[in-house]
Amino acid sequence: MRRHHTCYTAYVLACLMLVLQGCGVQEEAQLVAYVAHDSEFSQPILDDFEQETGIEIQKKFDTESTKTVGLANAIIGEANRPRCDVFWNNEILNTLRLQRQGLLAAYVSPQSENYPEMFQSPDGLWYGFAARARILIVNTDLVPASERPTSIRDLARPEFQGRCGIAKPLFGTTATHAACLFAAWGDVEAKAFFRSLRDNDVKVMAGNKQVAMAVAEGELAFGLTDTDDAMVAISRGYPVEIVYPDREPDQLGTLFIPNTLAIMKDCPHPEAARTLVDYLLQADVEAKLAASASAQIPLNRGNAEIEVQVETPRTVHAMDVDFNAAAERWDEVAGFIRETFGT
Repeated sequence: MRRHHTCYTAYVLACLMLVLQGCGVQEEAQLVAYVAHDSEFSQPILDDFEQETGIEIQKKFDTESTKTVGLANAIIGEANRPRCDVFWNNEILNTLRLQRQGLLAAYVSPQSENYPEMFQSPDGLWYGFAARARILIVNTDLVPASERPTSIRDLARPEFQGRCGIAKPLFGTTATHAACLFAAWGDVEAKAFFRSLRDNDVKVMAGNKQVAMAVAEGELAFGLTDTDDAMVAISRGYPVEIVYPDREPDQLGTLFIPNTLAIMKDCPHPEAARTLVDYLLQADVEAKLAASASAQIPLNRGNAEIEVQVETPRTVHAMDVDFNAAAERWDEVAGFIRETFGT
């Protein structure tokens, strides 16, 4: 009977394992990170973390077209049973959306003292690092030096009708930029600006990378994109240059948007999550991102003297922006953008 009982127990355990496998239950990951920053640049950093700490990361990336929106919506959908531990966002708007819904956990990182106050939550709910500038990329073969744009308003210049491009303003840094313009200008001026882009037949493309390549390949004369995408085109030898828009003292300023890090509330692996956040906020990690082809802009004060590939808030007039005010406006801004561009 004892032998029969042992065999029966083994049989029940085997069946239970099959049921769990059928439900998709696998060996628990040590850390789950949702990553919106391009995998070609973020993967090496995360690989270094795994090697140095011994903590394995299950990584979830997203596509260029939906970028952070898809990952943020996944986090919202999983709110009752969080799967993500750390959200490495490539912008800030959707991080603030998650904050407003109470989905972020507070953590005061020892690295926080190395970052400016405007690039971190006072409650330790998120941290900004490794920024990019919102710039104009210009095809120098198509646009003579005397006619080159100097402002985002030049996207509406009649002589460039149908020859300029932007990424979909509902996603990524372009969405953040749109919300920041509404917060800075107010409804009347911001709506007039976006309507002028529509009326000038500005091409709306899937993402910033597509805008940069369309300009590089001569499909467009110039476009609004990020420094990292423009730098990739420059490194490949395309006839393009970067213009930092609205940089004069009496103008709006160039918008700088940080990557952001946040730990999810009630996440499965809070200790490992804090370890990853501390690691990514190190000056050395920002320096690696700055030296990479994406040419990220360091915000850590320990990187003040390192050599960078692009202009920074220390070298050009930066747009003064209240990111929280921009995030508060997003729902109505998104409705206007959909109505205006039909996207």
